[in-house]
Amino acid sequence: MLRTASESATGDLAAATHLGAYRHMLLARLLDDKFAALYRAGKIQGGVFLGRGQEALSASIGVSLQKNDIFAPLIRDAAGRLAFGETILDAIRTYMGSALGPMRGRDGNVHRGRPQDGYLPMISHLGAMISVVNGALLARRFKKITGIVGVACIGEGATSTGSFHEALNQAAVEKLPLVLIVANNQYAYSTPTQRQFACEDLADKAPGYGVEAHRLKGNDLTDCLRGVGEAVKRARFDGGPQLVVADLLRLCGHGEHDDAGYVTQAHKDSALGRDCLKVAEKFMLEEGWVTGEQLEVWRSQMIHEIEEAVAQVQREPAPDPFAEEWQALSCGGLSDLRMD
Repeated sequence: MLRTASESATGDLAAATHLGAYRHMLLARLLDDKFAALYRAGKIQGGVFLGRGQEALSASIGVSLQKNDIFAPLIRDAAGRLAFGETILDAIRTYMGSALGPMRGRDGNVHRGRPQDGYLPMISHLGAMISVVNGALLARRFKKITGIVGVACIGEGATSTGSFHEALNQAAVEKLPLVLIVANNQYAYSTPTQRQFACEDLADKAPGYGVEAHRLKGNDLTDCLRGVGEAVKRARFDGGPQLVVADLLRLCGHGEHDDAGYVTQAHKDSALGRDCLKVAEKFMLEEGWVTGEQLEVWRSQMIHEIEEAVAQVQREPAPDPFAEEWQALSCGGLSDLRMD
């Protein structure tokens, strides 16, 4: 059947979007694998928290945002961070404590970002970042900056906190362009969802706040691109706050120190337990957008790039507490904090 020009363009756009998101997913997975190996070798101080199983959701966030938007990722959002502009070197430098990293080796390895670029370092107390994004959005509003979106990411456990309630209520009252992403990965650390909330579906919480809800399959890249993209679009064009609930399963422990023995076999065998990377590969191969050979080339190239970056960072200095200038990461002075 002959396709029209518009159908062909739509298909090409879908292919490019999927392939771009998939590359971020694959790079995030390979980076995670390397971090896990470095952790086991004693090369990383602190914890290592992997995003296996959440890459499709995370990458969909990053590719849906624009340069001036605000992004507050979580520990499992490596794919989204990369799609939003984080470099491999930034990630590795922070995990390995390099003084040349974005946080200059000062903080734990998951609290990294570049605030001046709208990429916010996370707060470990989950739910707290929603208010931070709200504040950044209000600051833009006061400065008459329009057309931007702020995304805050949480897990389903954070919906049980007071921070979630207060911040979502504030965003709704102020009609902020907030997109709140809930990765419902079935366990808040080791606590199952039935011990976290009594509602059948987290999306049911949205109407109580006057917020629009979107529910999607968190391990299906196509569904994530559609659902997250629609939520971001609606928020950007005066649709108010959007709540996105993505159902998936964390395919690893809470951290590399956790064997995830509490995850039930029923969950692993369910549709939630599908690996989003494999689901995306199968779909793109069936669509004829990529070949198996091309996937292997990408994988080899990314592994080489990661290994080179790790070798470089291992030669870089650690922070020297006696020589460090203990000041804010932004070095512009107090005048930069004044509102015009």
